[in-house]
This record gives sequence, structure tokens and C-alpha cells, in this order.
Amino acid sequence: MKEKIIKIDLKEKYKNEVIPKMMEKFGYSSPMAVPRIEKVVLNAGIGKILGNIDASKREKAVEDMMADLALISGQKPIPTRAKKSISGFKVKKGAIVGLKVTLRRKRMYDFLARLIHLALPRVRDFQGISPDSFDQDGNLTIGIREHIVFPEIKPEKSKIHFGFEVCIVTTTKNKEESIELLKLLGFPIKEK
Repeated sequence: MKEKIIKIDLKEKYKNEVIPKMMEKFGYSSPMAVPRIEKVVLNAGIGKILGNIDASKREKAVEDMMADLALISGQKPIPTRAKKSISGFKVKKGAIVGLKVTLRRKRMYDFLARLIHLALPRVRDFQGISPDSFDQDGNLTIGIREHIVFPEIKPEKSKIHFGFEVCIVTTTKNKEESIELLKLLGFPIKEK
């Protein structure tokens, strides 16, 4: 039996559905005034994970995590390094403590479509995104506990399970506009 492949284009949905509804609700004079998603930033803090791994295997572990994050995002992550040594955390200056990916344009919309329709429904005990996850500028930050919720990652092949943060940066002026924008795009946001 053939599987039916559903292609979801968030950019088209934004142009055809979201802009008219946002103009109607908030009274924007022009479609160019309607807020949009500017970028999506993925951050994975891996310093704690690397601290629990033998020193000889750390380089391979970082490569594996970079490969997994690249599969999820479609773009190679940038390693972030410690700015100074902290003996309490067993961190040396210049050691890799995180991975970062900034997505824009097509890759951003592709990632968001996979996040909304494939990854979030696979999260254990997912009840929806809390409105408290939005800051006052209208940016949304979501924590993903296990990267294996993305269909690109095969859990049996992934040796190290790590979590990361997804920060969705919008051009909205306040929290209310941002919640409405992301709801119209299909984000499962809980009612207060």
C-alpha cells in the first residue's frame, strides 16, 4: 500500500491564510505590515553530556551530535566554545559546550513544518505549547527533551540522546500578536 505524502508549505499558508486574517484582526493597513517569522535558532547545550563521557571519546561524541543536529535542521551546526575555564563544571577555556544553528527562509519554513506536524505530536505527554513560553517581544522558546522525536533520527543508531532549545524569532510588537500569528500557522498553543 502506498503512503500518501502530504506536503505542507508554511510560506504559502502564511501568504494565503495568515496575512488576510491578521490584517482583519489587528487592522494592519498593508500586507507588508503584518508580522512574520524572522528566524529560528536551535541551541543544544552539550557540556554536561561531554563531562560524563571519557576524554578519548568526546571528539566522536561531538561529531555524532553535530551530525544528528545537521539532519534535523538541514544545516551544519556551529560549535560554541567556553569563554573561560570553570573548575566547578570541569570546563576549560575553548572547550566545546554547545551547538547552534540559525535557520532562515526555506530551511526555516521546512523545519517549522516538521516541528509542528511530525515532532511535537511524537513528544511524550505533550499537552500543547504554553502561552508563558512567549517573551514580551513575541518570541517563542520551546525545549525539546530528546532529539529522537524528529523522524530523521533513528533511535537505535543514535548513541547519545540530547535535548535542545528552539527559539522562534518574530517581528511582532507584543505577545498577543505573536500568539495569534503562530496559532494561525498551526502551532498547538494552549488556551489560558
